[in-house]
Amino acid sequence: MNKSAKTLTTTHKLALAGVLCAVAVVGSLLSFPVLGSKCAPVQHMVNILCAVVLGPWYGVGVAFVASLVRNILGIGSLMAFPGSMCGALLCGVAFWKSKNLPLTLIAEVFGTGIIGGFAAYPIAKYLMGLTPASGLYRPVPHLHRGGLHPRGHSRRSAAQGRCAGSCGQGLSVISIRRFFRYA
Repeated sequence: MNKSAKTLTTTHKLALAGVLCAVAVVGSLLSFPVLGSKCAPVQHMVNILCAVVLGPWYGVGVAFVASLVRNILGIGSLMAFPGSMCGALLCGVAFWKSKNLPLTLIAEVFGTGIIGGFAAYPIAKYLMGLTPASGLYRPVPHLHRGGLHPRGHSRRSAAQGRCAGSCGQGLSVISIRRFFRYA
C-alpha cells in the first residue's frame, strides 16, 4: 500500500509538470524582445512554481521540455535552453535548501540572467553563428548617426574597412550605450 501512495505522488507530480509545461509554452506567446533575445516572463513564474511545488529536477525537466516545444513550434530560440534551465535549477536548489521564497526568487533571476547568460555564450557563438564581443554583454549592433549598416557598422566606416565603435566586428559595450542614447 505504501508503494501505491508513492506512485500516486509521482503520477501527480508528472501531471502537474505537464500542465506547467503547457502553461510555459502558451505563456511564451506573451514575450518581448530585449537586446537580441526574447524574454518570456511566464517561464520565470513556471520555474518558481516548479521549484516550490515539485523540486529542482522537475523544474529543469519542465524548462527543457517547454524550451524544446517552443523551438519545435517556431516560437522560441536556442537561447531559451540555458536561461530557463539554469534558472529552474538554481531556484529549485535554493528553495530545497533554504525554504525561503524571497531567496528563491532572487536565485531564479540570478540563474536565468547571469548563469544562463554565460551558458548562452557558446550556444550563440558556435551553434547560432553570432560573434558576441564578450561573454558578459549581449550583442547589439552599433547605432551611428549615418544609419545602421547591415553588418552593424556605419556606411562610411564600413567603406574605410574599420568600425567607428573600435570593436572590429560591430558589437561592443559602446553600442549598448548608443542604443539607449538614441532609442
